[in-house]
Amino acid sequence: MERLLEVMRRLRAPDGCPWDKEQTHQSLRPYLLEEAAEAVDAIGRGSPQAIAEELGDVLLQVAFHSVIAEQEGTFSYPQVEQFIVDKLIRRHPHVFGDVRADTPEAVRANWKAIKASEGKTSASVCDQVPRSLGALARATEIQNRLGTPHPGKDDLTEAIERGEIAEALWLLVAWCRKEKVNPEVLLRERCEQSCLQNGQTPPKAW
Repeated sequence: MERLLEVMRRLRAPDGCPWDKEQTHQSLRPYLLEEAAEAVDAIGRGSPQAIAEELGDVLLQVAFHSVIAEQEGTFSYPQVEQFIVDKLIRRHPHVFGDVRADTPEAVRANWKAIKASEGKTSASVCDQVPRSLGALARATEIQNRLGTPHPGKDDLTEAIERGEIAEALWLLVAWCRKEKVNPEVLLRERCEQSCLQNGQTPPKAW
């Protein structure tokens, strides 16, 4: 990691790369989203080499933002690392402390309680779920946090017949939750399948 930070410092130096020098936290936002999405796609393909490469691109974004902040005097990479280490230990008292949690459900309950005690839980569910998520992924998380009831097939059919497409999509996300499948991943896989069926080479992001 230190070698990566050194490379980024060199790229951001006065005699470094013109493009890298002009980047800001704001300008890098789309690249962070893109690299995370490409890492997810690589995991879907199941290629260890591709996964390693794409995770490297995600790590680059962490280093990039850290060096920008370092130059601005706002924070540094050691702080980034310390924040996540402290958070993992704090939110896993069943591993690092004496709390009992023998099931994934118990772990999730503890996690939510700890987040609430940290003041991380906003009064608005919509503010808790990042708006930069894909719409299907965001709808899934909002429904999970709201405890949205699972619909019946008739509810979905009626929404379609009424021409309420947005409502039908919302209900379809709820149906996916009922079936314990992730609609975002499911649709991504279907897109790739369609490309292959039509003799198309999936784009790099796949």
